[in-house]
Amino acid sequence: MSSRTSPIGQSITIRRAVARDAKRLTRLVRGSGAYEGKYAAAVAGYRVGPDYIEAHRAFVAVGADEHGGRVLGFYSLVLAPPELDLLFVADEAQGRGIGRLLVAHMQSEARAAGLDRVKVVSHRPAEDFYHRAGAVRTGTALANPPAVPWDRPEFEFRIPSE
Repeated sequence: MSSRTSPIGQSITIRRAVARDAKRLTRLVRGSGAYEGKYAAAVAGYRVGPDYIEAHRAFVAVGADEHGGRVLGFYSLVLAPPELDLLFVADEAQGRGIGRLLVAHMQSEARAAGLDRVKVVSHRPAEDFYHRAGAVRTGTALANPPAVPWDRPEFEFRIPSE
């Protein structure tokens, strides 16, 4: 577990996700404003279950101040092949540096696991975020209807050794 202060001064704790977080993480994914309109179908039935949390390196960002321990965001790192599978920040918590804290934590986890790069298949509305967070555009994941009917940008975080 690590604790950092976000750019707005709020103390944020990043801890390993546990099974009891599953419903909150599912609500965060399904309620994401980035998946409105034509993107809504992509997350309508999406579920982050206890089995997913158990099988992956999933971490949550929890606010210690006015949010009273509320989950503000989370990510999931897959080691083989190395990929940032999920990264979500609650709509009302965006713009506070929580996404950057999660990315930094993910990079630390990847480094500890001996990874030198981590792939990201981005959702189009998140493309600018990944670019600003230091990911390098590497290509395009082609549409895979009916699950994903649009092309998606691919990125890579390069993980330098310390």
